[in-house]
Amino acid sequence: MRGSNSDEMNEQMADTASLPIAKTPRPPQAHGIEDQQRVAVVIPAKDEEERIGQTVRAAKAIPHVDLVLVVDDGSDDDTQHMARRAGAVVVRHSRNQGKAAAMETGASVVAMRDAPGKAKRLLLFIDGDLADTAVNTAPLVTPVIEGVADLSIALLPAQPGAGGRGFVVGAARNAIEKMTGWTPTQPLSGMRCLTREAFEAASPLARGWGVETGMTIDLLRAGYVAVEVPCNLTHRPSTNNFAGHVHRAQQYRDVMVAVAVRRFRRMMRVGSPAGPSPL
Repeated sequence: MRGSNSDEMNEQMADTASLPIAKTPRPPQAHGIEDQQRVAVVIPAKDEEERIGQTVRAAKAIPHVDLVLVVDDGSDDDTQHMARRAGAVVVRHSRNQGKAAAMETGASVVAMRDAPGKAKRLLLFIDGDLADTAVNTAPLVTPVIEGVADLSIALLPAQPGAGGRGFVVGAARNAIEKMTGWTPTQPLSGMRCLTREAFEAASPLARGWGVETGMTIDLLRAGYVAVEVPCNLTHRPSTNNFAGHVHRAQQYRDVMVAVAVRRFRRMMRVGSPAGPSPL
């Protein structure tokens, strides 16, 4: 979607030998299981006619992907038609409902297309403005398809022209660390692969730009395993102009709302007559 949550990620990538992993990663599953697993790419998009075609075509080249689904979240341009021409299945919201709603719509459509008796598709969420670099999200699939992690999150290189100074990233990172014990490098990264079970455990998703922060907190507190994976991706960053400042202010608001909701839920569980919750 326009104005990716990774706009604030103009920081140095961590050394791959010391990438943060939440919880203890599992050993890979027996060889052959991954050969049966399919992956659905879900692309929430709004007003992305210039790049969506390239993004779809690149996503179709990712190994194990047999479905690319674009959720047109009330675009005013030709996004839906450009996506169809590139070979995507397209679902359209008649009005803009936000990224979380688009992700939930996409996951529901994928579930309807999963064949009975076969493994449920993994969900690979990517932004619509990645263009040809969308194929570079392929490394996100590996740890999930092998069962090493339930959720993989893309680590992006520094984006040329990005205007953020890391304030929102730092706020999200600190909140996740305090609530889960994990310190992610890029907590707002929107490129994520996860199992159907993990997605359902994180639903309903946090609204607005708080979706990634809320998802990470919910899954880690429920015992799921997450890992960050370097991916060489390029997207349209928000700049240091007025629109960029407004976008980052909205990000901060939504992240803080997502965190506050989860703190309140925790307080309610701890204070319930049943006693403290393990979550």
